[in-house]
Amino acid sequence: MPRRLLKRYLPSPDALRRQRSLRFMAHLIADPALWVLTRRSVANAFSVGLFSALLPIPCQMVVAALGARVGRCNLPLSVALVWITNPLTMPIIFYANYCLGAWLMQRPALEAPHRLTTDWLQAQLLDILPSLLIGSLVAAIAVGGLANLVIRLLWRWQVARSWKARARRRRRRTQPH
Repeated sequence: MPRRLLKRYLPSPDALRRQRSLRFMAHLIADPALWVLTRRSVANAFSVGLFSALLPIPCQMVVAALGARVGRCNLPLSVALVWITNPLTMPIIFYANYCLGAWLMQRPALEAPHRLTTDWLQAQLLDILPSLLIGSLVAAIAVGGLANLVIRLLWRWQVARSWKARARRRRRRTQPH
């Protein structure tokens, strides 16, 4: 995985510490172990961030930050990945999680309404909630685990590719012209 690319887009600890809204987390932000970009820390950050993103709960970013702390993985990456479930993608992702849960519980899934309203959601909440929670948990575990594996493999592939390119450059320099 290109470490320089990740460093370019992730905020620095100093920039986050200067944010007034994050002062209560200064002790967490100051921990240098949560800012390391290694294969393990990035792969685990993908697991934590995607796991948190797929849970239908409020405060997903707090869950991701606490998960980064416990898992000793990259904090900004874990928290940033939570934004995969944003207001545009959330209905699609959570409906897919609900359908997965309904299938796992061997229940027929309700069709998505043409217009999603809070009244419809409140009326159907007790029927939807068990399937949504089970589907979300299964999807979060599966996607988090798969992301960890894929990131580790991509990182390893990138390192091997860099080594081969470096070896080719050395051979070209040492060959007589």
